[in-house]
Amino acid sequence: MEAAAAPTTTTTTKDNHYTPGENALSHAYSNRVQLRVVWERPESMLGKRVIVGGWVKSAKEVQKPSAALHPPHSDVAVISGEDGGRSKDVSCVEILQSRIPLIRSILDVFGGSGHGHRKKHDSLSLPQTKVLPAVASTAHLLLTDGSCVPSLQVVVDSTVTILSRIMPTGTCLLVEGQLEQAEGKHGIELKAERVLHIGTVDIDKYPLSKKRIPLDMLRDYSHFRPRTTTVATVMRIRSALSFATHTFFNKHAFIDVQVPTTTTTDSEGFSNMFRVTTLDQKPEEKEKLDTIYEIEGVNLQHVKAAAKEKSNLVEQLKRTESNMEALAAAIQDLRKTNELASQLEAREKRKLGTSLKDEKVDSSKDFFPLQTYLTVSGRLHLESYACALGNVYSFGPRFLAGKTDSAKQAAEMWMVEVEMAFSQLQDSMNCANDFFKYLCKWILENCSEDMKFVSKRIDSTSTNRLQQIVSGSAEIMTYSEAKDVLRKMSQAEDKKFEINFESGSVLTSDHLSYLTDIIYKKPIMIYNYPKNAKPFYVRQNDDGTVAAFDLVVPKLGTMISGSQNEERVNKISSRIVELGLPQEKYEWYLDIRRNGTVENSGFTLRFDLMVQFATGLSNVRDVIPFPRSYGKANN
Repeated sequence: MEAAAAPTTTTTTKDNHYTPGENALSHAYSNRVQLRVVWERPESMLGKRVIVGGWVKSAKEVQKPSAALHPPHSDVAVISGEDGGRSKDVSCVEILQSRIPLIRSILDVFGGSGHGHRKKHDSLSLPQTKVLPAVASTAHLLLTDGSCVPSLQVVVDSTVTILSRIMPTGTCLLVEGQLEQAEGKHGIELKAERVLHIGTVDIDKYPLSKKRIPLDMLRDYSHFRPRTTTVATVMRIRSALSFATHTFFNKHAFIDVQVPTTTTTDSEGFSNMFRVTTLDQKPEEKEKLDTIYEIEGVNLQHVKAAAKEKSNLVEQLKRTESNMEALAAAIQDLRKTNELASQLEAREKRKLGTSLKDEKVDSSKDFFPLQTYLTVSGRLHLESYACALGNVYSFGPRFLAGKTDSAKQAAEMWMVEVEMAFSQLQDSMNCANDFFKYLCKWILENCSEDMKFVSKRIDSTSTNRLQQIVSGSAEIMTYSEAKDVLRKMSQAEDKKFEINFESGSVLTSDHLSYLTDIIYKKPIMIYNYPKNAKPFYVRQNDDGTVAAFDLVVPKLGTMISGSQNEERVNKISSRIVELGLPQEKYEWYLDIRRNGTVENSGFTLRFDLMVQFATGLSNVRDVIPFPRSYGKANN
């Protein structure tokens, strides 16, 4: 660390002097000015003396023109030159030498031109000073502090500090100087007068450089990647969406409730959860859980539908007999799909049978006396508060123990969950739609500079996509209607998009993508799903469907899932028995229905997917500050 002087909170008052603490430009809890403030009002900041801090993105050293070095202790005078207003240091001896011809002329007029006088003239000749070349340079640094997209050029003279210490990429600097007009593309730059802090880097080990590093490689350095422009921009957008979330619900009189991170209840009824324990796990139990987690991330109904499609493809290839190599590959693919379906069926039997029963695991010596897991969803807990406070929401992390490598799924993801008392399915759908539009509009109005960078460097369609959400409306249809649309399109397009539905089968991600990206080219809201496709607590309709909905958006799929919840205690109890869930774990939830029940509805917005949708990034792990997925939890 190098310090020319301790940083101060106030400075002498001058017309062109920036005084931290005396105006709104300085940060409330620091004597530095954020670069965001500088770039928001560059003209008014010119001539101000400020302190800025940040990290070096790139640097170059520029040699200054050579200057004369003079003997020590020589008298020095300053005269004006014509080199752009800069001054030169000239010794008194050099001034006399430059005037010797004039002195000689005066002596010749008044003293004659005799030999003696000439000797006197010669005696005025003074020894020449030895001129040595000076080695001087300046460092031109691009500094970023994470507050905005643009960097600030900082010019540091070699007389201020040792340039080799401040130039490596990643070096942290706190500098004081004056903001001046810059030549070229930078517009404004800081002429450093003092370096108040230097945080050096280990050049051989520091992973970032001037060159762009692929995002998937940056995930291995999650503690350094926010220093890149892309990740910093995404994090500012994420922060804005977080603030917008609380603003929306505060505006509509919702109460923020924090649900527990640990629970004994499987809120969905069919989730793979992280078990929380302080005991060493038995080898056989670990093997069982590993088998379950290995095939997580794939729904049994999806796999069965895929197997049926692959079976039809095999039959078609057998009939044509034109491509035996393709037939062999299709048969192999079908075999693997059927094996996966068998594994999933076995998993479901374990989960409905003995795998989740307390008596199979002795938890009496554990920290919690009952089996405890990380929360998958907080909607059941929110219901208890909705039944007392009316409209409530929660915003926090949820966990799913799956070994999926999906670009839309991580082990830890943040969710916005909402519950509203005295409301039905349509109320929940309206609220979800309004909330989604509000978030899109907030980004357009409050993150314009960041979205310009996103459009330029990540996804050129991102801004237009958000604008279409704000100005348009979602296509609303029932689950049955969505299937009919897909069937018609399949027939009209000569089965280019093969549709094979079984009774009660769920729509796959391919089906949803086809609806949003190809047919409607905008979000769709699908409601009234088959009973087996949704959690146990969803209200059952008279036609055998359940009162649930999904808001599906282009490129990503399901953004919001919601439902009207079952208020009839006998219906919920029957569903719990039907699924083979341990009823004793849901007694507290059934108590809500037994005592002062109310019609209520709610939804869940996948917050990380919302950030991914806004920025256009291809993998959700790149919008999560510290992503957790199978095999990845480095810090």
